[in-house]
Amino acid sequence: MKIKNLLIVFLLAIISFVNILQAEEKKTISEHQYNFYTGNFDFSDDKQKAVLFGFQHQNENLERDTFLGIASPVTGAFITENSAAYIYTGVEWNYSLSDKLNLTPSFTPGIYHEGNGKDLGHAIEFKTELQANYSISEGTNLGLSYNHLSNASLGVKNPGANSYMFNILKNF
Repeated sequence: MKIKNLLIVFLLAIISFVNILQAEEKKTISEHQYNFYTGNFDFSDDKQKAVLFGFQHQNENLERDTFLGIASPVTGAFITENSAAYIYTGVEWNYSLSDKLNLTPSFTPGIYHEGNGKDLGHAIEFKTELQANYSISEGTNLGLSYNHLSNASLGVKNPGANSYMFNILKNF
């Protein structure tokens, strides 16, 4: 029942946020991309896996063409059903594989709070992620992503966490 309630609240928040932004939206697509995602936190640990919900912002005005590809800053957060939370900021690289298919690796250091969830060994954690997304319309993409959270042995222990997510990316 707890997961169902979290999912309902998350979906209602997304719908409300989208409606507010669309009411203010101009006819042109904005350079601000919002990524709403949900998935399974630490799916590889049967005792610690949990549903997660998250939000990420990317400002395409800050994109830079680098030797590694087009890079842009991202900021976001997620929370799990066990009240574990992660707030992060970092960089992602965007690679277009076709007109509609994109591949986006990212690296985002951040602060982790265990809550009633998994002890990752340190408050500072590093998230590496790979996302594939498909454009369903101008300014809207659906995606799948996988990430790994690790403290890079900053703590006494470093169990890490592997997660997968389903993403809705929207430019407003």
